[in-house]
Amino acid sequence: MMGSTWRYPAEWEKQHGILLCFPHNGNDWPGKYEAVQWAFVEFIKKVTSYEEVVLLVATEKLKEKVGGMLERAHVNTERVSYILQKTNRSWMRDSGPIIVRNGSERKALNFSFNGWAKYKNYRLDRHVPGKVAEFLNLPLEQVTYKGKPVVLEGGAIDVNGMGTLLTSEECLLDPLVQVRNPGLSRADYEAIFLEYLGVTNTIWLGEGIRGDDTHGHIDDLARFVNEDTIVTVVEPDTKNENYKALQDNLTRLKNAGLENGKKPNILTLPMPKRINFEGITIPASYANFLILNQAVLVPTFNDSRDREALNILAEAFPNREVTGISAIDLIWGFGTLHCLSQQIPL
Repeated sequence: MMGSTWRYPAEWEKQHGILLCFPHNGNDWPGKYEAVQWAFVEFIKKVTSYEEVVLLVATEKLKEKVGGMLERAHVNTERVSYILQKTNRSWMRDSGPIIVRNGSERKALNFSFNGWAKYKNYRLDRHVPGKVAEFLNLPLEQVTYKGKPVVLEGGAIDVNGMGTLLTSEECLLDPLVQVRNPGLSRADYEAIFLEYLGVTNTIWLGEGIRGDDTHGHIDDLARFVNEDTIVTVVEPDTKNENYKALQDNLTRLKNAGLENGKKPNILTLPMPKRINFEGITIPASYANFLILNQAVLVPTFNDSRDREALNILAEAFPNREVTGISAIDLIWGFGTLHCLSQQIPL
């Protein structure tokens, strides 16, 4: 089966920069908003050590405040560009555009963000793909299937850039909970992946981790680290509520094939110990790392397993600097480094 001439590049391919949106909705981090802003400054500082940051800010006033914070933290502000745009939230992985390539051409895809089919306040986020495409001077294409707009978040998919995509049944195929595209089947999604992302082979995992607000995003579960290697999270404690689902995903990956018919290499990452805050289980995962041009930023959780996860990822990315970033405040918003960012491929 022939794929599209357009292709969604793998995250480790050459990047122009990273799209971020400075947090301004304190409701996403109740009681931790101040801490989250400084955690975000640290995140920007790390990214600008390696490449550009395109930063959405809600208002001119916030832009001035952020500029002052970046200066105080000695961030390389020459590598930060601003887009003035009000948003509902800061999760650029999901509301931002997905940028695809065809040879030297690039275009931005708009996947009609709808608040993960869960929240009502997403109308401002709908403007993000258009604003970013305009800023980058790229054409914007609305993704449709059988005449209807398609809803798909960037956090729901991961690709190796060669034709294989990872996603989960819980996120895309559950007929009752957070249904993004009512009536779409596995085959329908695979047709969309083929047409818009150049994907000829889809690996379906089962369920996501407990507490995941998105209902099964792949970027908390399993990620490609190169064209033929997938890292997946497993839970060492057999009594933990994630144990069974993550073992099932591991089995599925071991039985899966890549676009070339070969078996993927599988690495396992531990899960951090359970994080509870105000009686809520928080979906912390080391799989929510972000790949940059010369580095990999990994969320850490003040946990003895942090070191183990960093070592595994350092071996998986021998030519990149693997750095932990404390995400103990960010995760109170139910996501960390990967969820908050979207790469802009060159």
